[in-house]
Amino acid sequence: MTIGGFANHVARINLTDRTVTYEEIPHDWAMKYIGARGLGVRYLLEGDPTCDPLGPDNLLCIMNGPVTGSRVNMSGRQALVTKSPLTGTVTDSHIGGWSAARMRWAGFDALIIEGKADSPVYLYLQDGTVEIRDASEVWGKNVHDTIDFFKDRYEEKNDLSVMTIGTAGENMVKYAAWINEDDRAAGRGGTGAVGGSKNLKAVVMKAKQDYTKPLDDFADEFDEARKGGLNAIIGEGAFTQPRKGGLSVYGTNVLTNITNTIGAYPTRNGQTTTFAPDHETLTAEWVNDNILVAEPTCHACPVACKKEVEVEYNGRLLRTESVEYESAWALGGFAGNNNTASVAWMIAQCNDYGLDTIEMGGALSCYAEICQEGLNGDFEALEWGDHEQMVALVEKTAARDGVGDIIAEAASGIAEHFGRPDLAMSVRGQVIPAYDPRGLKGMGLGYATSNRGACHLRAYTPASELGVIDLKTDPLDWESKPELVKLLQDLSAFTDSMDLCKFSQFVESPDNYADQYRTLVGLESFTPDDLLEAGERIYNLERYYNILAGETEGADTLPSRFTDEPSTAEGSEGHVCELDQMLEAYYELRGWNKGLIPEEKLRELAIID
Repeated sequence: MTIGGFANHVARINLTDRTVTYEEIPHDWAMKYIGARGLGVRYLLEGDPTCDPLGPDNLLCIMNGPVTGSRVNMSGRQALVTKSPLTGTVTDSHIGGWSAARMRWAGFDALIIEGKADSPVYLYLQDGTVEIRDASEVWGKNVHDTIDFFKDRYEEKNDLSVMTIGTAGENMVKYAAWINEDDRAAGRGGTGAVGGSKNLKAVVMKAKQDYTKPLDDFADEFDEARKGGLNAIIGEGAFTQPRKGGLSVYGTNVLTNITNTIGAYPTRNGQTTTFAPDHETLTAEWVNDNILVAEPTCHACPVACKKEVEVEYNGRLLRTESVEYESAWALGGFAGNNNTASVAWMIAQCNDYGLDTIEMGGALSCYAEICQEGLNGDFEALEWGDHEQMVALVEKTAARDGVGDIIAEAASGIAEHFGRPDLAMSVRGQVIPAYDPRGLKGMGLGYATSNRGACHLRAYTPASELGVIDLKTDPLDWESKPELVKLLQDLSAFTDSMDLCKFSQFVESPDNYADQYRTLVGLESFTPDDLLEAGERIYNLERYYNILAGETEGADTLPSRFTDEPSTAEGSEGHVCELDQMLEAYYELRGWNKGLIPEEKLRELAIID
């Protein structure tokens, strides 16, 4: 395969017999599925889609994109692709920081991990080779102690990255995450539980900076394309403009005020659509004025949306990253909690135990409503906003101790256990993020049709509905949303396969993306239409995997709270989410039959012969 960007080097790792083999990427796969997310799903199809997600037959694919480790801005991402133990569907969970670039500089596009080790192991990557090494000394340790252990062992001098699971992953909590040294998380879908099921504790990567480069004939064109993307990111008035744009100044939490104002901030497990006025201490403005201490960034990113804070909680001082939008909502307003120090503390707990903050908050919120209904029996109760009890339950969840063993099964498992499945604000078993579909109608359709379960990152419609991008739509209008959702799903499938930060979509155009991809890979032609066709192919490939895994008609749904219980908050008062009407139009645009893909569509997209 003579194309730019790729190392064209894949390690296939069998943990059962502790062997490593190396191979190139099939050229047609790279061309059709781009990299990272898309290519990871194609590798996943080599396994058995009907397998037990926590069994040895499930594959865990750690994937880079063609721009990973390059000078392309906002390219510091990689994807972990597997069958999710939370949803039973395909999932890809993306992690920022520096581990993606370090894996590429160590010589790899992908690690395809299969089987199960008979004792704890970690992977050591350096100079294009992988070694399977004993991890017994770190099994039982949490994330930060594990990272410190490896940095001491390998005398870290700014050339080492560590991705690891914590005790939550070892205990196979359904929403356990992988965390890297920058407290970045591959949070969603339970990829950390898959690592734990394989006795895989960590991936340690040692490599000096060695930027991914284009082919020589495309070097000048690539430099121009890269500058075009950078100019969009740092341009005057851009939402991403360093030190001036809202995302750079305030981080993701810039959204807290506006979503509360328009009645789209799910509160107390979605019983209401605003946490105002109690939300004030969770806002980015309050955080910046009171507890902000640093603003680090990821590889190749001038935006620096990460916000490091320092808080005192119950007499203990903590410096951590970060009170960002999703985490502050999940462990804050969704659970009726406005104690910011406790939110920061729980985020730090989740980062150390290796837990998805969104799913953790969703589980606690579901359990709080179970207790509100008096259904918790002999288990200790959780009242709305009881942050001390929440902190205790996070610890119990990571250890699967007592009621923590039930909470470890996520909101969907909790609600099922206590006989009230309607109280799980989940789609395909994965809890919703911080946007109420009664106030942001596009998110409702996006949640329902997301192949990995409820997700805002498959199609980030708030960028349009809140007026962040030029393509503006009314948040309460549902008729424009099927076309918007399909467009953003296809675009995101491509950018996740590059693998670029989602925030680049606020400012970069399909032309920017197509130019950077074409010139780095080395193609004479690649247009925005080609980009969207590739994204459509990847999105359909994921749906195809889910169908092979057993998904049937009717999986594209929402909790009845969002379709049957009108909002009572200003901005969205009286509104429900008109999912059925949107689905009908969406399926027609997709060429699907009630959520299932006709064979002719698979052939049209060259997914099958």
